[in-house]
Amino acid sequence: MAEQPDPAELQAEAQAFRDRCRTVVLATADADGRPEASVTPYALDEAGHLLVFVSELARHTGNLLANPRASALFAADEADTRNPFARRRLVLSCRAEEIARDSAEGAAALARLRARHGPTLDTLAALPDFHLFRLVVERGSYVRGFGNAWTLRGPELAPEGLRRR
Repeated sequence: MAEQPDPAELQAEAQAFRDRCRTVVLATADADGRPEASVTPYALDEAGHLLVFVSELARHTGNLLANPRASALFAADEADTRNPFARRRLVLSCRAEEIARDSAEGAAALARLRARHGPTLDTLAALPDFHLFRLVVERGSYVRGFGNAWTLRGPELAPEGLRRR
């Protein structure tokens, strides 16, 4: 069996992997539990939770309003993956909280999104159908390859006891 990684190194690696991605794959479910997957740009708030700004034209927005649970997937590029069964990935289980766009917290969140994704955010912020959400990270898993999967907790992506999953 492989040597246990240093918890701080594993945590930093998982955070860096997340931070390299400019978008996140969201898995949401509607009020009847029907699943839907989608992709959206994101930024992080000061605590490390995900911020997304999404339109009512997208199903994930209605899903988050009706059922505020989501899974966020960050996956390595297939071109950089030798074996698709061992593809590096980070999956986070989240609780969605809507942030009022016209609040100080909303302004700060939109500023973070703009800093990460540029002036397109200004155009979108002028549209009334967009909703701002914080995806509160509760737990997750980080898969580095075969037999190399780790349980994480919280937005800091802290390894839980360094037990392989």
